[in-house]
Amino acid sequence: MSHPPAFDDQPLGLTVHSMPSPQDMAAPEQTRLGRWKMLLVLLVCAAPVIASYLTYYVVRPEGRRNFGELIEPQRPLPDLMAQAMDGTQVNLRTLQDQWLLISVAGAQCDTVCAKHLYLQRQLREGLGKNKDRLDWVWLIDDTAPVPAEILPALKTATVLRVPAQVLQTWLLPAQGAKLSDHLYLVDPLGNWMMRFPALLTAEQAPNAKRDLERLMRASDSWDKAGR
Repeated sequence: MSHPPAFDDQPLGLTVHSMPSPQDMAAPEQTRLGRWKMLLVLLVCAAPVIASYLTYYVVRPEGRRNFGELIEPQRPLPDLMAQAMDGTQVNLRTLQDQWLLISVAGAQCDTVCAKHLYLQRQLREGLGKNKDRLDWVWLIDDTAPVPAEILPALKTATVLRVPAQVLQTWLLPAQGAKLSDHLYLVDPLGNWMMRFPALLTAEQAPNAKRDLERLMRASDSWDKAGR
């Protein structure tokens, strides 16, 4: 007589998975919300800078023209070393966080160079209470010594030696002009953004001053004196 097959008398095993908690379900949503909040904070912080640039570059009153030529696209300060008058090495990017009014010339400083240095100093002084927001900078593109007789006039200037080939990859003169013919303006973010006409004269200087004053007003909400 045949017998029915034997079965192990073992309890049936079941795996029970718990339901996801509300906290687990909310985690991705909280992450997305946190990212949006961070983005909003960044936009709020950047708003004054964006607004001032829009005011100057986009929302311009009818009939208003810049005396200086706007540089588009702007060119950031190169990440390269220069040499100060005392021989110390200075990274050019440490100059940012201030407006910079720059001239370029050899150390012997010819007539054009001397006139530029004078106008740089006068334009800065003409800004009155805003003068501490602008540094006047002489970039020397050779290794010759600076004449001793002009050193006293440079006490409030930033004077750095930068190889000519470096300057030529960053600053550009107008067509038909030389690099040393212009004054160049760099904003506090470190971008070269304006070039004044070649061989600027004392009679033209008030026009350059108006450009500087407009830029100071446009950036007043976010740019303060000092680095």
